[in-house]
Amino acid sequence: MSLSKKNSVKLREEERARLIWLLITHKPLTASLLGQLTLAEQVDSAALEQDLAEVNALVSHLPPPDLADTLEALPVDERHALWRLVSDDKRGKVLLEASENVWDDLIDEMSDRALLDALQTLDIDDQIWLVQHLPRNLTGRLMATLPRAERNRMREVMRYGKNCVGAIMEFEVITVRSEVTLAAVQRYLRRLGKMPDNTDKLFVIGRDNRLMGELALQTILLNAAGRRVSEVMDADPVAFSPEEDAEKVARTFERDNLLSAAVVDDNGMLIGRLTIDEIVNVVYEETDNDLRKMGGLSAEEDVFAPVSKAVKTRWAWLAINLCTAFIASRVIDGFEHTISQLVALASLMPIVAGIGGNTGNQTITMIVRALALQNIQPGNLAFLIMRELGVALINGLVWGGIMGCITWWLYDDAALGGVMTLAMVLNLLMAALMGVLIPMIMTRLGRDPAVGSSVMITAITDTGGFFIFLGLATLFLL
Repeated sequence: MSLSKKNSVKLREEERARLIWLLITHKPLTASLLGQLTLAEQVDSAALEQDLAEVNALVSHLPPPDLADTLEALPVDERHALWRLVSDDKRGKVLLEASENVWDDLIDEMSDRALLDALQTLDIDDQIWLVQHLPRNLTGRLMATLPRAERNRMREVMRYGKNCVGAIMEFEVITVRSEVTLAAVQRYLRRLGKMPDNTDKLFVIGRDNRLMGELALQTILLNAAGRRVSEVMDADPVAFSPEEDAEKVARTFERDNLLSAAVVDDNGMLIGRLTIDEIVNVVYEETDNDLRKMGGLSAEEDVFAPVSKAVKTRWAWLAINLCTAFIASRVIDGFEHTISQLVALASLMPIVAGIGGNTGNQTITMIVRALALQNIQPGNLAFLIMRELGVALINGLVWGGIMGCITWWLYDDAALGGVMTLAMVLNLLMAALMGVLIPMIMTRLGRDPAVGSSVMITAITDTGGFFIFLGLATLFLL
């Protein structure tokens, strides 16, 4: 990246930070934009107008991606205030860059007409992508404004599921015939005058629109102009079906270093293309969703959502966690006599449970990642289980031994130290085993292995840790 571009990026980051600071710290400014300014707040109108002018200047200068990021970083009131300053010609592009969580807030206060006007500034591929997330009544109204060919495109895309290739493919492709020369291709490109974004290749088709190959731009430039396309094209291109899962396709893009690829129907007919920018969005969204799900959070939760909405999206896993915590407390209550005889157990129990939970979360994170990358196959599952058990055994012996010595020193009880060591070894082994089995079982049942896995492993290691530690204490110390 050149120095001027670095400076430009840094300047935009500073402008974003300044805009966020102004809106969050200057409540009268937000109130003014929302039409809620009180009489008391109108006293210092000169300063208010100065700040408002600065905010307007920042909003007009920042490009849509930066405005979308700014909206993500603002609480609800400030978000609405900023949205009112975004010009109509930018609104569509800002919606395109923002997350679905932000759309819910922004679209709520927009009229149908304003929303349709914002979408009209986008090209057909972007309109198609956005319209899949809009109310159905608006979908029909938008389609009514489109030419017949574009209306058919939109219907085609809406047939596919949200996570399919067909939902994110683009229709804007450049095609050539195999019998023409590279000179003719160059003349054709010059006549077009522009190419779609992320174009690194042209697609070679027959007269029936069947995909025959692909022609890289560098091939056009580096070969003699008199050569025919059929002589230099790649006759075995990577192509995808519109029904394929977008997340799996993203892995192919990463493995084969693709920038774009053809999308073909069951008969091999070219119907569109996938580009790297859409694949990056898929990867980002999947990563974000997996991180949320592993913590038992809803994929739709917004960090600045109202308290009531946040409570609704989190209550289910908290209820499950409360039930598992109650079970753990019943386990402890079952060993009430043991704890009363040896009070030191009460202070040592959290150590056993805590280190087990940490080990389980480490294992489960690694397994979920391996499942996402399709690295786990039936042939290597046994190896993975034995590997994780081996790691847990060594860690248990090392850290359990250290903790056992510390326990012996603190309480002058060698038997208690031995129980501590053995309990940590057994709990780490259980945590490692469950860290592998939980995501594998969920996958076998057709469920997302990331959903609530950390909540489940914590519940198991807490309950199991208490049971193992207190059970060993009952056997060997009383």
